[in-house]
Amino acid sequence: MKTSPPAPIEREAPAAEVAGSSSLTETVNKLRRRLVWTSIWGFLATNFLMFLRFFFPRALFEPSPVFRIGYPSDFSLGVDTRFQDQYRIWVVRTTDRLFVIYARCTHLGCTPLWSPSENKFKCPCHGSGYDMEGINFEGPAPRPMDRAKVELDAEGQIVVDVSRLYTSKEFNEPGAYIPL
Repeated sequence: MKTSPPAPIEREAPAAEVAGSSSLTETVNKLRRRLVWTSIWGFLATNFLMFLRFFFPRALFEPSPVFRIGYPSDFSLGVDTRFQDQYRIWVVRTTDRLFVIYARCTHLGCTPLWSPSENKFKCPCHGSGYDMEGINFEGPAPRPMDRAKVELDAEGQIVVDVSRLYTSKEFNEPGAYIPL
């Protein structure tokens, strides 16, 4: 004989359970609202801080373009490369004058290298060649390298100003060299 399963007993939920679920729903909704408002205020505060940061930009501070390199007696005849890394200059002393070449190729701005064995500056980027005085003689460089302003201060030290550069037409002007 087959018996049928007992019918499920249907009960009505007590009033206390219904009231508890609505308070639970209210609590969940309050937490959701609080989370949404917290997110909105956090977003606005972050944007306000980014807005304030705009008024304090990051700045790279470069060294002064005017600096001392020593006395004329500190330099021997020829090219001195000890300031190439720090100031991007070469100090050249000839028999009658001392001048400073700004180490920037006039083709595309690369830094040429001094080759004492060949007695010339050679640009590693495109092969421009310059003689000891910075005059171009090979490669694509359109003109000679620039010279920085040089002068002697009251103590007799050489003061270099790389903010004032002389082109090849101005090489014989005062300030482009120091007579020895």
